[in-house]
Amino acid sequence: MAAIVGVQFQKNGKIYNYDVGNLEISQNDYVIADTPHGLDLGQVTVLNNQGIQSEGVPPLKKIVRIATDKDLRISAENREKEKEAFSICQKKIAEHKLDMKLVSVEYAFDNSKALFYFTANGRVDFRSLVKDLASVFKMRIELRQIGVRDEARMIGGLGPCGLQICCGSFLDEFQPVSIKMAKEQNLSLNPTKISGVCGRLMCCLKYEQDHYEQARKVMPRIGKEVVTPDGNGIVSDLNILKESVFVRITNGDSSEIKEYPLDMIQKVAPVPQPQTRMKDASASDSCESREPSNDDKGGSADHRKTRPESGTRNDHPGNLGNTVASKNKDARRQEKNDNPKRSSVLGKPVMRENTNKSQKPAVAAPSEKPAEKKEPASNWAEAVKKAMDSIS
Repeated sequence: MAAIVGVQFQKNGKIYNYDVGNLEISQNDYVIADTPHGLDLGQVTVLNNQGIQSEGVPPLKKIVRIATDKDLRISAENREKEKEAFSICQKKIAEHKLDMKLVSVEYAFDNSKALFYFTANGRVDFRSLVKDLASVFKMRIELRQIGVRDEARMIGGLGPCGLQICCGSFLDEFQPVSIKMAKEQNLSLNPTKISGVCGRLMCCLKYEQDHYEQARKVMPRIGKEVVTPDGNGIVSDLNILKESVFVRITNGDSSEIKEYPLDMIQKVAPVPQPQTRMKDASASDSCESREPSNDDKGGSADHRKTRPESGTRNDHPGNLGNTVASKNKDARRQEKNDNPKRSSVLGKPVMRENTNKSQKPAVAAPSEKPAEKKEPASNWAEAVKKAMDSIS
């Protein structure tokens, strides 16, 4: 467990955490700490911030030493140089006719470079300005473009509430603010009333937003019917901070708006609707599934046979081919059922005579040996007798 303190390098700037190490530091002490831009002078604003260094996070930088009187004298000299550099830079901007506004100048603690902060509506080509400033100050020059919120934090001022602006007093980071927050808090959407000195939406709109979101979840919506001690009514307005509800109660031809605490309000439970539509649908389905009788169909049986089948129309041009094909198919099926012998022969090829060829005499096909002619019984007896005589 390491002792961690918060160090602030710029007035109303962001607070950075540093490891104290073995140094004994008190509140509001000036220290020399290592920064990405080199050594710099800062002030301890948060003391005894105990914390455990988590894994996977680079270790915190350590404070080099406690600032001495010489360090404080160098810092004071740099502040005087910044004022002089500010006026010189403004003259150079006017000479180069650049559309930019200089906000602040910051000198490094070791006088190695000077940073010039400015605002502009768009991109600015300041390369010639940087060369001119480098020839005057004989050091490294950096120009950084910032937004209007950063400008208000550096300059400071008073807000609409009469107090010092939040970003210039205690805010170290800007939180996103949207117009939706002003609508949910029932504030006027006039830009002059919800904007800060920077011209953007006030940062304080974010402070109460979480409370409004949680309160709206448990409070009834405007236009809903609720139950009050004086009867049922319609919600007309809400007071989120007081957690009260304004209800319009109607008594005959007159109406009255009363304010009730949230504890005295009850929401009206929705009335379940009868299942009439399901019954009607089932009844219609049963009616459609019932087969029509002869009276419902109308006409005799012969007249019904002449009607086309459902789903087809013989008079429609697009369905003419389908109708003829279905009729031919039905005719072939009926003929096959009537004459099964003929249907079995339909698949065989039919031999036809060619009338163009000369007709040849038909050749009789070889026939079997003619059977012997049977003799009558009397002739047969005589033949047997002759055979017996010849043997003897």
